[in-house]
Order: sequence, then structure tokens, then C-alpha cells
Amino acid sequence: MAPLDWLIVVLYLAFALGVGLLFRNRAGRDVTQYFLSGRNLPWWILGTSIVATMFAADTPLAVTGLVANHGISGLWYLWTFAPAHLMATFFFARLWRRAGVLTDVELVELRYSGRPARVLRGFRAVWEGVVLNCIVMGWVILAMVKIMGALVNLDAVTQQLGIAHVVDGRWFGILVCLVVSVAYTVMSGFWGVVVTDFFQFFLSMAGAIVLAVVAVGDVGGLAELKLQLARQYGAAADGYFRFMPSAEGPSLPLMAFLALIGVNWWATRDAGGTSYMVQRMLAARDERHSFLGVLWFCFVHYVLRPWPWVLVGLVSLVAFPDLADKEMGYPMAIVEFLPVGLLGLMVASMVAAFMSTIDTLINWGSSLVVNDLYRRFLRTDAADRHYVRIAQLCVVVLMTAGGVTAYAMQSIRGAWELFFGMTVGIGGVYVMRWWWWRVNAWSEIAAWVATAVVYLGLHVALPGIDFGWHLIVTAAVSTVCWVTVALVTPPTDEDVLVAFFERVRPNAPWWGPIALRSRVGPAPGGWSDVTGWLAGLVFIYAGMFGVGKLILNGWWSGVPYLAAAMVAGGVIVRSIRARDHPAHGGAEPA
Repeated sequence: MAPLDWLIVVLYLAFALGVGLLFRNRAGRDVTQYFLSGRNLPWWILGTSIVATMFAADTPLAVTGLVANHGISGLWYLWTFAPAHLMATFFFARLWRRAGVLTDVELVELRYSGRPARVLRGFRAVWEGVVLNCIVMGWVILAMVKIMGALVNLDAVTQQLGIAHVVDGRWFGILVCLVVSVAYTVMSGFWGVVVTDFFQFFLSMAGAIVLAVVAVGDVGGLAELKLQLARQYGAAADGYFRFMPSAEGPSLPLMAFLALIGVNWWATRDAGGTSYMVQRMLAARDERHSFLGVLWFCFVHYVLRPWPWVLVGLVSLVAFPDLADKEMGYPMAIVEFLPVGLLGLMVASMVAAFMSTIDTLINWGSSLVVNDLYRRFLRTDAADRHYVRIAQLCVVVLMTAGGVTAYAMQSIRGAWELFFGMTVGIGGVYVMRWWWWRVNAWSEIAAWVATAVVYLGLHVALPGIDFGWHLIVTAAVSTVCWVTVALVTPPTDEDVLVAFFERVRPNAPWWGPIALRSRVGPAPGGWSDVTGWLAGLVFIYAGMFGVGKLILNGWWSGVPYLAAAMVAGGVIVRSIRARDHPAHGGAEPA
């Protein structure tokens, strides 16, 4: 790191603090401004903010490791979330905006009734907002510690400050980033989060693209990269370039692929839209902006974002063939290939990726603690400015808890497995609560309990169980449990269901008894949403494969996929226009 590199990083940190100062007055007015930016975000900001949040410091390392270990087919661990995210887009983005809640957990008492709903809301505020949130923050911070260890040496700084006996250089760098993240998030709330996310995404993407171009160029170009891989790995080298699992060469295990394709897209909580994605939907200017924002996220996240990391992962196989931890190929490529100036840009982009995730997690987590625990159960009648102050305190406390969690963690993969195991079985009930009136609070409680019990049981009884079987068994048992509970327990109070139906207007055939009592009908949608979702699948996967084929194999190999994506995109545009046309009910109200 030369002085120019440090200057670039410092300027970026100063920019982030400047955003916090710029929006501090607006965010401090009330909790809606602090947590949802006054519900006035356009689609292009909220969609880009979701992408930036999912562009964490650990993501490039994870992609590099997947490509190095399984080839491009290893990315199906990530690609199988596309149907879930598209489901959230076409079926639920508008419903969330209509609900008008402040957090995703607040929906619990809008949708369910009685003591079970109150218990579930309080439980989820703590479990998701604090416990699971700290696990995610922990692995994001731990990944950044690994990156810091490879990119910069701050031990001399800690020695000059006289704190080397307290904290090493890597953790000192992380603490600086965390302090800046907390500072602008405390000052500006969600305004600071989304505005910095917007710029952080472009900085992070610029860094990733620059690294990919320089790294591929330094090994002689793509053609030379393929030759070197062939010389080093023989016939198995072709496996690294296959998009689908194969029995030859490095590949994603077939059982894992089948489980991901068959179960993952509906069993994970992403299918119904949760956490920070829902926070953006709720902050949208209106229903249309909510829908378009999440659709924009899906396009950028899947079609454009992964390919610079894939290229670096392939280069790392040649440049660092004996690397034990394949994920470290990404930060090592940064150090190996980038000159002064570009190195600073890349470090700043990794800091931006890290901060864009952390700021969202602490703001979203504090929204659950304040809105769904403190204001709901402890202090129900305070002024808005009081809740804003409590939220600012929660931001600091959550960040501290996340740092402690990271310090205690042994591995990023272990944290991933723990988080995934504790949440993999709840997607079905999160989807069906919008579509089936019989789902009640006990159903969600049963799904959470069954998922935890099955996860722990499998790891105790069958510690070596394959990931694919783990996914299938957990999802199946959890689904049977929550459906059974929904049928044998008393339904939600009918007045609550009618009020929910009239407010959200879900378009599903399983609301029949409630729809008959309602004064309004379902919103436009129905089969057009199904058509849009199917077209969205073609649009995302064909676009993703087309861009990848174009980069790796040349123009003509990517054209058929891109043509299919364009046709699917046209279907989506027509469905959007038809839905907003006055003859079909007009543009839906905000």
C-alpha cells in the first residue's frame, strides 16, 4: 500500500462519513425516516441497495472458492436462489408495500391474532434481529479480517499507537471500518445506508472488473488461461468451464444440485421476502417501485455481478495452484496483480462491499429490536424521537455484539452451515401465509421449532450427512409439521383475516371464505404473476448463461441465450404494462 493507495481508501471513508452528516437531520425526525427513508425511495436506489448489501466482503472469496473447488457449476449454490428472489419479486413485492408495516416482523400481528402472534413477534425480533443477525455479521467481519491479513499490514500502526498488545493490525483495520459504518448509520439511519450502498455498489463492481481484467491479462488472456489450465489439470480442466454438474472433472455434487433445484428455491426464507430485502420493499415510493426495485436487483445480482469473480477464481487456479484455502485466491490476486493506485481502488472497493453489508444489518436489526420488541412490549407511548435515540443506541450495541461474535468464530463455512441449518425449513410457511388463510401463528412457530430440531438431530445422529440430504430432510419434515399444525390448531380470528385481506388484497384461490366476507376483491395479478415469474426465470438464467458464455467462449456462443433473455424480458415488460393499464384496474395505489 503506497501513499496514493492509502489516500484513496481514506477519501472513501471520508465520503461515507459525509453522507451521514448530510442526512442526519432528515433521519432524526421519526422512526419511519430512520428505518424506511420516509417510504419514498425510487426503484433504482432500492434495487441497487439490495445488490450492494449482498455484495459482502465474503462473497468474492466464496465465489473464488466455489470455482476453484467445483468449477463454474459450483455457483449453483448461489444461482438456485434466483427462483426464490423472483418469487418475492412477482408475487410478494407489491403485497409487502401494501401491508405498510415498518418491519417484516410487524406483519406477524397484522396477519395473525392472539397470544401466539404476540409471542411469535417478540421471539422473531430477538432471534432474527439479534441472534441470527450477529451470526451473519460475524462471518462478514471474519471474512474481512482474512482480507485485511492478505492486503495490508497494520501491525506497525498499532505499535506506533501503543495498542499492539491489545489488538493486532488486522483487527485494528476492521475496527476503523466498523466505527465509520456505525457513525454514518447512527447519524443518518436508512438514508445513509441506501445512499452509501448506491455508491458502494459501483465502487465495488469497478474494483472487481478491474481486478478481473488485469488478472486475466497478466496470465496472457483467456485463451492462454485455458491452455495453462489444460497443462496443469489435463482433461479435468474442461470441468472448470461447465455450467452444469458433470461426472467428469471438478463439479458440484449431483445430489447437492438436485436438492438445490428441487427444494432450495421454496424452502428458504428468501422466497417470501424477508429481512433487508423487505425493508427496501417497504421503503419504496409505491408498489410499482417496490416491484421494479427487486426485479432490478435480480438482474444485476445474477446476470452481471458474478462474472468478474469467476474469472479471478479461474486465474487463481493457475497463479496459486498449491493454495490450501482456495478462497484466499481472491485477496492474493489483488496483491499479486494490481499496481499502485489500482491496489488502493481495490482495497477501497472491498471496504465498501464490507460496509454496505454491515450498515444494512445493524440498521435492520435495530429496527426489529426497537419496533417489534421495545416499542411493542416495553415502551408503547413514547415520542418518535425517543425511539430514534433507542435505535441509535441499538446500532452501537448490535455492532459490538457482531464484532464479539466474529472474534469467537472458528470458520466462515461453519457459520454458514449453522445459519442455513437453522433457517432452511421455514420458506414454505413464509410463502403460504400470503396465499392460504388457514396458516396461523402456530404454523410459523412449528416451522421454526421443527427446523431447529431436525438440524440438530441430523448433526448429532448423522454428523457426516450430505448437504443435499440435509436440505431435503429438513424441508420435508418442517413442511409436514407446519401444515399439520395449521390444520389442527384454531385458525386466526376471522376479523383479523378480513382486515388483512382488505389491506393487502392477495390474489390467491385459497382465500375463498375470507374473500366472501370482504368488501374488496383481490388485486390484479393471479395468473399474470405466474407468467411473469416463469418469464423472469428465463430472463435471469438465459441472461446469466449468455453473459458467461460471451465472456468465456466468444460472441456467438452467448447470442442464443441473450436472445432468449430479450424475448423473456419483452414478456415481462408487456405484463407490467398490462397490469398498470386502467382497463385492468390501473396502477395500484401506494
